This record gives sequence, structure tokens and C-alpha cells, in this order.
Amino acid sequence: MRNFENYTPEKYMTSDFQKIEDGIYKTKSPYKTLKEETENIFVTSLAFEMEPDCYGEEDASPRNLTQVPIEGLLDEFNLFVTDFYEQLNETSETICYQEFGSFDLADIQKLRTLIGKRFYAIPYMENGEEYYNMVTE
Repeated sequence: MRNFENYTPEKYMTSDFQKIEDGIYKTKSPYKTLKEETENIFVTSLAFEMEPDCYGEEDASPRNLTQVPIEGLLDEFNLFVTDFYEQLNETSETICYQEFGSFDLADIQKLRTLIGKRFYAIPYMENGEEYYNMVTE
């Protein structure tokens, strides 16, 4: 994944979203939790490009966000996906759009450090099993 940029959808301009800082908003969680159904989460939306030459991204496109590296991104930054922007991704040739959420503001702030950078997986073998490490550059 490369060329991370901020994306601000129109929905962030509604009363359902409270701006916390540039590109970060607070809203009600779309998921039921063990705490409360009305628990707030922090969200941000990013645009980025998949890299078909990178491990796990061979068949990736805006219409097909591959498990690697998306899962690595979610794990690395303790995130979950809150919006897939299906219409945008369906009509885009190269730019992917995704909204990420977390219960912890710091996780979203860390994710936004990827703006302008690359994030990709490098595979390795251990005991005959294939694994991967995530790299930011």
C-alpha cells in the first residue's frame, strides 16, 4: 500500500461526527460492544493505492482489497474497518478508500502517520510455515 492521503467524506460534516483534530472524528460505534451500544469511537478515512507487485497484493484493486496487507494494518494499529466506501471503490481505477475506527484516539493518530508513506508485507518462512512482517517506509 502506498501514497496514503487523508480523505474527508461528506458524512463527516453531519451532526453524527465531532471533529477532534485534522482528519479524526468521534462518532457512535456502529458495532455492539460489551460496554454500551452507544459507545463512541474515533474514525479517520484514508485514500491509498494497492501495490500489485508486493506480497499479498497481487490481485488487489479498489474493488478487491486483499487480506494482506489490510489485516496487517488492522493488527499493527489496533483498528477495525467502519466503512468500505463501496461506491467510491467500485468506480475508482487505482485509488482505494477506507474508513478505520478505534476506541482509542492514539491508535487513529498512529495510523495517520502513514500519510505519505508505504506500508507493505514481507514474507518469511519459519518451520515450513509462511508468515509476514509489516514494513513502513
